[in-house]
Formats: sequence, C-alpha cells, structure tokens
Amino acid sequence: MTTCIFTSDSSVQHDTGPGHPECPGRIPSIINGLKKIPSKNLIWKKISSFDEKYIKLTHSEKYLKKINQSFPIEGLTFLDGDTIVSKYSKKAAYDAVSSIINAIDGIMNKEFDNAFCIIRPPGHHAEKEQAMGFCIFNNVAVGATYLLEKYKLNKVAILDFDVHHGNGTQDIFYNEKKVLYISSHQFPFYPGTGSADETGKYNNILNIPLKAGTSSKEFFDSYKKVYDKLNEFKPEFILLSAGFDAHKNDPLANINLESKDYYTLTREIMKIAKLVCGNKIVSILEGGYNLEAIQESAKYHVEALLEI
Repeated sequence: MTTCIFTSDSSVQHDTGPGHPECPGRIPSIINGLKKIPSKNLIWKKISSFDEKYIKLTHSEKYLKKINQSFPIEGLTFLDGDTIVSKYSKKAAYDAVSSIINAIDGIMNKEFDNAFCIIRPPGHHAEKEQAMGFCIFNNVAVGATYLLEKYKLNKVAILDFDVHHGNGTQDIFYNEKKVLYISSHQFPFYPGTGSADETGKYNNILNIPLKAGTSSKEFFDSYKKVYDKLNEFKPEFILLSAGFDAHKNDPLANINLESKDYYTLTREIMKIAKLVCGNKIVSILEGGYNLEAIQESAKYHVEALLEI
C-alpha cells in the first residue's frame, strides 16, 4: 500500500497559548516518529487550496463569516472556554480542511492508496454552528460532505476512535442517511454526548460508550459491534477521526490502550475496507496530548496503513 502524509507548517504556527494541551509540539512529535519508518511507500505532500463552499455546505455561510471575523491580528481570542485562536490560526484551520480534501482527491485519482492528515486544529467537536473543544471547522465532516457532493457517493462511514465523543460530527450528520458515524469514547465524559441511545434518524449513528479504566481487551471486545456495523453498511469510503488520547498515558482521559493497540485497530479497519470500499481510507488527526504516546501510536497507525 502507498500512504500519503499531508501536513502543513501552519499547523505548528497555530498558537493556543502557554500550557494548552492542544499544543504545536504535537505535530513535530508525530512527524519525527514517522520519519523512522523505512518505507518507500510513504509519500509526503504539502497541502494545497480547496473550494470553501464545502465548509459552507457542512457548517453554514453565517458560521464561516462569524469564524473569519474571530481571528485576531495579535494576541489570543477565546471562541469558547478552551478553543483559542491567534494570528496564524486562520491559515491552520483552512489548511486542516484542505488536507482531507486533498487526500480524498489523491485516492479517488489513484495517486496513492490511503492517507493520514497530520494537522491541527482538530475538528470533531465543531458543531454546525459552534466551535468548541479545541475545534474550529469539523475537518472530517467537510471531507464526508465533499465525498457526497463532489464524488456523488451514497455511503460514507466516519469512524472516530478519539477518546472524546465527536459531538460535532454527530450533530452535523444525525439526519443524514448517507453517512454512518461511529464513535468509541469514554462516557460519561466531555462533551457529555455519545450515549448508546443516540442512534440517528436512520440508525446511522453508533456510539460505543466506554467506562473509565477500560482495558485493551475490553476496548477490542466492544469493537465487534463496530466491525459488524461497518460490514453491514458497506461504505464506499471510510474516514477516520484519529485521536490517540485513549492511550493509557494521555493526561486528559482514563482509557488504557497501549501504543501498539492502534496498529491492531487500524489493521482490523483495513481488512473491512479491503472488502467493502477498495481500501479507500483517509485518516485525520484529532486528539492525543502526551507527546511520546502520540508519536508511538501514530507511528503504529501509519505502519498498519502501509500494509496490504
């Protein structure tokens, strides 16, 4: 398999202020780990532009205007209690969206087999009309909208294994039968959504709530439902909200995955992708706040993406 890595200098320039867990150092930590992978099938690309209409189709024109007016010339601006933007955040936010669109185009044009977008800010907490939880635009949701609108797909799956529930992604696609959203997450926990009875208008939402202290075995046992749902839905494309904060060493949560579990998880997803959608997978970074853990976990994730 050929795996393309998309990243941007703007992701590091997005300043969230001193002591913020969603810090610029997350990006070089992951990149330094991936550079240790001795594979000619690992491709690196810079992010190029995209059509902003896909943000407007996912969020709204009103929201886009509001966000564009929020970026400061100097200093920091709080969009909510923990979502902070600064001088270079606008380019970072747009590049994050662009990365998933560029990745989708590359796969659909057969330039590479799959992709991993190493970007920030993350996206899965951003609701249709609200920035929150470190997230400005819902990157993965814009990617799904792009697949529906540009490529006219009828079945897109988003699998979110970040330790926090992707309330924004669920909010955007709750009534969209063409999108299956699956999330595993610590519960009850931030942001308070993600109970098992939140199933979507068309039974297109599957939430896997996990209790604090969940072990690797318990995690993978719970994923039998996930694999069954993916096989039943038969998506034409799979998008991954790749948060690595379910790691046992992550400071913001209490799930006890090991770094290598992300290899196992990715391999299982790839087995399904091979059967249902011709290996079409784009993964995009969400959470993960211990720099050593995120480096190891992301490296295992990409090593799995590289395998047949």
